[in-house]
Amino acid sequence: MAKVTGAARYTDDLVIAGAWYGKTIRSTVARGTIREITFDPGFDWSHVVVVTAADIPGDNVVHLIRDDQPALAARAIRHQGEPILLIAAPDRATLQAAERHVRVAYEPDPEPPVLTLDAATETYTTIEIAKGDVASAKADVVVERTFRVGLQEQLYIEPQGAIAYPGKDGGVTVIGSLQCPYYVHRALKRALKLIDQQVVVIQAETGGGFGGKEEYPSIVAIHAALLARKAGRPVRLIYDRHEDLAATTKRHPGVIRHRTGVKRDGTLIFQDITIVLDGGGYCTLTPVVLSRAAIHATGPYACPNVRIRARAVATNTPPNGAFRGFGAPQSLFAAELMVEHVAERLGVPSLDLRRQWMLRLGDTTATGQKLTESVSADVVLDAALKAAPAVRPSDRPTVRRGRGLSLVFHGSGFTGSGEKKLGGTVAVEALPDGTFRILTASTEIGQGTKTIFCQLAADALGVPIDRVTLAPQDTSLVPDSGPTVASRTAMIVGGLVQQAAAELKGRRVGKVEKSYIQPDTIHWDDQTYRGDAYPVYAWAATIADVEVDTVTGEVRVTDLVTAVDCGKALHPVMAEGQIEGGGLQAVGWATIEEIKMQDGRYLNDRLATYIIPTSLDAPRIRTILIENPYSGGPQGAKGIGELPMDGPAPAIIAAIHDATGVWIDEVPATAEKVLTALRNADCGLRNGTVGS
Repeated sequence: MAKVTGAARYTDDLVIAGAWYGKTIRSTVARGTIREITFDPGFDWSHVVVVTAADIPGDNVVHLIRDDQPALAARAIRHQGEPILLIAAPDRATLQAAERHVRVAYEPDPEPPVLTLDAATETYTTIEIAKGDVASAKADVVVERTFRVGLQEQLYIEPQGAIAYPGKDGGVTVIGSLQCPYYVHRALKRALKLIDQQVVVIQAETGGGFGGKEEYPSIVAIHAALLARKAGRPVRLIYDRHEDLAATTKRHPGVIRHRTGVKRDGTLIFQDITIVLDGGGYCTLTPVVLSRAAIHATGPYACPNVRIRARAVATNTPPNGAFRGFGAPQSLFAAELMVEHVAERLGVPSLDLRRQWMLRLGDTTATGQKLTESVSADVVLDAALKAAPAVRPSDRPTVRRGRGLSLVFHGSGFTGSGEKKLGGTVAVEALPDGTFRILTASTEIGQGTKTIFCQLAADALGVPIDRVTLAPQDTSLVPDSGPTVASRTAMIVGGLVQQAAAELKGRRVGKVEKSYIQPDTIHWDDQTYRGDAYPVYAWAATIADVEVDTVTGEVRVTDLVTAVDCGKALHPVMAEGQIEGGGLQAVGWATIEEIKMQDGRYLNDRLATYIIPTSLDAPRIRTILIENPYSGGPQGAKGIGELPMDGPAPAIIAAIHDATGVWIDEVPATAEKVLTALRNADCGLRNGTVGS
């Protein structure tokens, strides 16, 4: 209601008496060494606070997976836009003037910056998954293709921002737009050399995340806190849209190569897959993004012989990080188009090949996980086909229509032993006034967490929903429930809420705390990547209809039908909203969201030049919710936040082929790329080379 009425207050809406304004000064080169920082002596610096790497009291790192990314560059520069120093002033005019009077001189690196995957030599991480024996597998037909996936900006409604307050004990309180309060809490403790009680992190109302508010807010919070401590007063560090686009993490681009062997009757014999993702200048969450990409690389298909070799490399470009789907959209894009190419080679419908290959109960995945429940590949496929509208011929001579299909799965929860190591915790307390309060660090970022947690608790307690509230996501109040990521919030944390509330039922006062305990039936080996990668998978089938203008190359997605097995729709309207939003985000990635780079920086780092689909560009979207309950989820629910991002892109590319006869094995399939493919195909036809 607060959002609908405009009463909700986001970070930049908060009025803080006496707060100064902060700014980050960033590198203008992709690779080099800081030679000198000069502050113009003609400028009055008495009203400005300056923070450099020398002012960091703790470790100069952004705490995450690896200690490779400094909070502020001390000497080496690894990408354009890297933070070098911070300034704060009592008003924006003084801040802007101070920024103009800072000069950073660089020493060029003897080696040129690495700006492409092909030039990369430094590897962040590698993963190998093996099942059966690809080398000795005999196939009648072998198909090989290479697929490319591009960068994508999360483009949440509200840019990154944090407000920091210095504490009397040397501590700090930070309020900001973020997904994971305890990520930020740990990062602040490390950089500022503080103990738990000295750091308080509070999530403000957050205008969307899509992964972009997962790890990146840690560096924003560190910067704001450093300025606040040195200034001795609150400091607001809130990005404008240009800085947000230019400096923050994006979806990992990459190249995926498939070599698939089949018998002439379509029997799948082997899948040999290599994945290379671009991590950018620092590691961030790249190893786990690569992990999910690798595990999903075969698609939702049963194959006796699998070899997946995946690696993520470093380049001198801005770091890439979390984004809805977390690596799976990249590898599933390639997997689904590979089905199309094999079907074309065999001369059979790709629908028939999917039915022949799809995973069913009792089958094993590439990691050797046996699927024992809630497997719905056939159900979602049938439901999507039944709901798809009739294909209408085009009434314009230059416009061709086509239809494409995809079938995907997505693991719910952290990969492998992640949930076991985390041991997320929640509490539910009975208050003296007869109401109940949920204590969890899981955040509301537009996906409905506040609503479904209260639903689950109220149902378990046997009370009306208006007697249940959610405590603020404040690290001084709530336990660490784990990050709001990985399609885990409803299934894992919601399950803990339900358990705690059920145990509290009937009590007038008191509190029950519950921590996640991994079932004994789940087994995973982190070293060999064998075993149960996820507790359960969600499934989806998507049918996309497109119109392709053969004169301009423009692709318009007209209809998108998605059938999703969510286990149990705890709130059907919000579940459909997640699927619609993710579907439209995927339409943008597939067709128009192209980030262009020059010398290691983003060229189109403005909303005028980075184009996303609006409501006017949205296709007709139809969602079918399939409920195939998972025994380990609250009321049978599985995670679906990421799944809608996985299927539309390959379905759209297949639809473009259906309309035009040309294959574009990459996203985004911009008008320029489509037009080039059409011209090349026309030239090939005239020269008699197409299909030879």
